[in-house]
Amino acid sequence: MTDDISESERRKEILNWAGEYATNNGYILNPDPERLEIVIKGLLRNKVKYGEQYCPCRLRSGDKEQDKEIICPCAFHRDEIKKEGNCHCHLFFEKK
Repeated sequence: MTDDISESERRKEILNWAGEYATNNGYILNPDPERLEIVIKGLLRNKVKYGEQYCPCRLRSGDKEQDKEIICPCAFHRDEIKKEGNCHCHLFFEKK
């Protein structure tokens, strides 16, 4: 198995997880495939680099305890979706 294949498989795993999370919580994933791919790649990059699926649109402090609230889905996503219709990084959207 090459790194390209395993990276592709890991992206699919994250995408599947995000899709299941969205469905189970009454959301949808970003309908823009390019933007969705950018966020999924960012989540994968953070998972590989830092060991956690940190939101790619938020800055890590480096303090594991403090940074727990920005592990996707972050602690802020529900309020953001209620107020804005989507979370900050545009991964999850309210279902209309």
